[in-house]
Amino acid sequence: MTALDLSSPVAVVGTGTMGQGIAQVALVAGHPVRLYDAVPGRAREAAAAIGARLDRLVEKDRLAAGDRDEARARLHAAETLADLADCSLVVEAVVERLDVKQELFRQLEDVVGEDCLLATNTSSLSVTAVGGALRNPGRFVGLHFFNPAPLLPLVEVVSGYATDVTSATRAYETARSWGKTPVACADTPGFIVNRIARPFYAEAFAVYEAQGADPATIDAVLRESGGFRMGAFELTDLIGQDVNESVTHSVWQSFFQDARFTPSLAQRRLVESGRLGRKSGQGWYDYREGAERAEPHTAEMAEPPAYVVAEGDLGPASELLALIREAGIRVREEEEDHGTRLVLPSGGQVALADGQTSVEFRDVVYFDLALDYRKATRIALSASQDTAPQTMSEAIGLFQALGKDVSVIGDVPGMIVARTVARIVDLAHDAVAKGVATEEDIDTAMRLGVNYPLGPFEWSRRLGRMWAYSLLDDLHDRDPGGRYAPSLALYRHSYATEKREGAS
Repeated sequence: MTALDLSSPVAVVGTGTMGQGIAQVALVAGHPVRLYDAVPGRAREAAAAIGARLDRLVEKDRLAAGDRDEARARLHAAETLADLADCSLVVEAVVERLDVKQELFRQLEDVVGEDCLLATNTSSLSVTAVGGALRNPGRFVGLHFFNPAPLLPLVEVVSGYATDVTSATRAYETARSWGKTPVACADTPGFIVNRIARPFYAEAFAVYEAQGADPATIDAVLRESGGFRMGAFELTDLIGQDVNESVTHSVWQSFFQDARFTPSLAQRRLVESGRLGRKSGQGWYDYREGAERAEPHTAEMAEPPAYVVAEGDLGPASELLALIREAGIRVREEEEDHGTRLVLPSGGQVALADGQTSVEFRDVVYFDLALDYRKATRIALSASQDTAPQTMSEAIGLFQALGKDVSVIGDVPGMIVARTVARIVDLAHDAVAKGVATEEDIDTAMRLGVNYPLGPFEWSRRLGRMWAYSLLDDLHDRDPGGRYAPSLALYRHSYATEKREGAS
């Protein structure tokens, strides 16, 4: 099944920001486009707005003037749904209410031809449930664009329970012909991106709620150590706290209140207070004129240790050994079967976050995971109230000698980046095991949909077969409510890989 022919008219119902964006994508690709909105006059206003955006593309030399003129000639505002009768694809982008969407598609089914593909752009509702109102749900599919649709490449092509393979394939190929990067997924709460991205927000909020660190510090660590484009607090302020919390709550409810998707009470209070982020002037941060910019906690300068003893290769943090030597600090390596620690001259130890807490051990400072320890500009350290001041000072000085800013956070198991990445990896393995999507499509979706520096499976391969499972298992021991329990899929992956490597 191939993409729709460019001569085939495409309709968009709902002319808000997303509807206009989808219409622009189809229009620039070469289709005749019909716009319809239930509010009189809105479709004409949307057509004018799209025309103005095409003008700006011409001004920026991103679109030829002739192509703009041809596109404008193909764009029409529809007065009634009956004006969409000859369309080959209708994409809905109306309010996120199941009853409204179902009624719209019932009406559309009475208007369009039997071979017309019907699609919803829903981000939070079940595609199966929306399509369940149709006489022929086989031609119904989810086409989830990301905002702004003309700029962001990802489109999740969602097959409902009754969606025909031919319909899903045609939708997939059509999205690709429009210059988008489609990924195929089953109809699951949150689809790919909104399902697997939940820990990015949830773990940042959990560290904050545990008084492990303030929002500015957590965001800085996620950016400067984890390699994420934005931190969770600044990103949700940009999205809108009400919007982000609504998606989280929807996914949690849809999974029958699964502990892995539990919403944040701190975010709920933020929404209740009307602090919705940038759009209201206040969220986690204050955006009002004259407000002081929140800065991350950064430790004062400390003397580096003269030497360190490396017990083992430090696992995912092994490149630190080369950086330490380059900084002029002597490294003595000792063979250890399970060693992943640096021993300081004071006798204290520095270890990569592993899901345990510093208070459980004598004089241990944990350091967080980094995407790239050479390029990272900030490292988080955690310790307990019992950690010797000299050990803490030497640990701070060690990482400062490597050119890093150091943020000291509370004794939070799994710290910030490590627990976030481990949970993302776990949800990704669980999604593949349950037939939601392929590993390749999940990695593509998370890189393009939310700008992650690596896809979950790229992280998993880089960090090693047992890393995520071991960290989550330790976290679950310390917080046994179910939130951190490793999935059976991750267990099977880790154990099967261990057996294969053992056999070789």
